[in-house]
Amino acid sequence: MAKGTFRRYFLRGLAVVLPTVLTIWLILWGFNFINDKISVHIKKLIVFGIKQAGGSQEILSNFWISAALSILGFIIALGIVYAVGVILASVLGRTLWKQIERFIMNTPLLKQVYPFFKQITDVFLSQEETKKMFSRVVMAEYPRKGIWSMGFVTGSGLKKVSERQEKECLSIFIPTTPSPLTGFVIIVPKDEVIELDMPIEDAFRFIVSAGLIAPGEGKRLPEQA
Repeated sequence: MAKGTFRRYFLRGLAVVLPTVLTIWLILWGFNFINDKISVHIKKLIVFGIKQAGGSQEILSNFWISAALSILGFIIALGIVYAVGVILASVLGRTLWKQIERFIMNTPLLKQVYPFFKQITDVFLSQEETKKMFSRVVMAEYPRKGIWSMGFVTGSGLKKVSERQEKECLSIFIPTTPSPLTGFVIIVPKDEVIELDMPIEDAFRFIVSAGLIAPGEGKRLPEQA
């Protein structure tokens, strides 16, 4: 088998297997995190309540009883996470959370670590926050003329740059592949960018897949013969 043929088939197989493996890993990681960090403590509270009600240790040691309590603890943990989301969606909940975040941002060590993890979770889990950060998708000539890079408009640029150029400018975040969490911020005249009628989510898929996933189609671009 030729080296080129092996490489092509291997990469094709990897492209099929890797997303499935990563999806399963993410689901298992989420399950284990909730189970180990939240539901295990809920299960302990349930066991304590049963003991206080007169339940024997022998019954609690039964495999099926223990498994049922674990499942119940996990379901309650999911309910708690959902309830937190509902509360934070309200005006009172958002106000309370802002006070908590203010305390975190004024606490040494926490204020250095918290913003980093918050930015990551906002990008992947919060569509509203992503839309606030990235208003629209554009193409800009970067890193030189003739080479176009996909980016996200994050603002109107710096006032002094706009005054110097005597035209409206945009600040654009150019993400890197395959990790869109890092990249470059450039300031470009508005009339030198191409605005794309593309959802933020499709742009992220295009960047993370290194251009393999066609925007708006959710599938790979056809291979060249």
